[in-house]
Amino acid sequence: MTATQFPRQRLGVNIDHVATLRNARGGAYPDPLRAARIAQEAGCDGITAHLREDRRHIRDADIEALMDVLDVPLNFEMAATAEMQAIALRHKPHAVCLVPEKREERTTEGGLDVAADMNRLADFIAPLSEAGCRVSLFIGHDARQIEAAVRVRAPVIELHTGRYCDLVAEGAAEEAALELAELLAGARRAHEAGLEVHAGHGLSYATVSPFAATPEIRELNIGHFLISEAVFLGLDAAIREMRRLMDDARG
Repeated sequence: MTATQFPRQRLGVNIDHVATLRNARGGAYPDPLRAARIAQEAGCDGITAHLREDRRHIRDADIEALMDVLDVPLNFEMAATAEMQAIALRHKPHAVCLVPEKREERTTEGGLDVAADMNRLADFIAPLSEAGCRVSLFIGHDARQIEAAVRVRAPVIELHTGRYCDLVAEGAAEEAALELAELLAGARRAHEAGLEVHAGHGLSYATVSPFAATPEIRELNIGHFLISEAVFLGLDAAIREMRRLMDDARG
């Protein structure tokens, strides 16, 4: 099946690091809600926001405001905790992406170990699905994790592309090629198993094309790079350039 036989690939814009800038000074700007509005106008297909347990960037009030004003779906990233489940059930966002979370990490360092926690995750996911949220699991490309995602009845996975992006940045071409091959094989495996496949973490103009060109990957979620590039180009222009590269790669 060719890429042109698959739906247009969606772009989700993560606005977490607009909130990081705001919180650095403790004021009201830059406003993540304004960033979300600009992203919508620039043609994104969804907004991603990660409400971390320590509230280091996105805050509860940001989620409430986003739910009130967004015209595109909200992808609510969160740890699989009772507190976060209660918040998600209260707001009922379009999508909930479960991610691993450690207080000491700078950013999400790896994928969920779904295979080691299947019973708890199955019970955790069920009420979210019943509330109408599409649940996604942020995982690595390992076949065992993909199989576990199927078994806990998560309809969506998001493949962690961070290691590939790091290897490209380090100039480790052979290792990057191997990691990319594993990621794309994982995308095909998950698609064949009936999962919807997304990908994200660390993607940039230099690394997005192979994932955009992969027909089994329905959505890319990109944040830190776009917010960083916005310093030089403006957010609208940064998003439009990413959209162009995705569409060009898709063919």
